[in-house]
Amino acid sequence: MQINYSKQAVKFLGKQDKITQKRIVSAINNLPNGDVKKLQGRTGFRLRVGNFRIIFDHYGNILYIEKIDNRGQIYK
Repeated sequence: MQINYSKQAVKFLGKQDKITQKRIVSAINNLPNGDVKKLQGRTGFRLRVGNFRIIFDHYGNILYIEKIDNRGQIYK
């Protein structure tokens, strides 16, 4: 499976410390396992990693990470 990251997702990961980066990337690599739910009112899914949320969608064999942010900020 190929994983593509948006510009915002790469920027957010770059601002985090190494431990947090490893946790988030590890959770993304373990998809579809984990706390994944389908989003309501829009397309895509969300993955919960502690206080972080990852919005993603899959197109065939490509997984596209749209957005990574804190729990309270991601849905705004």
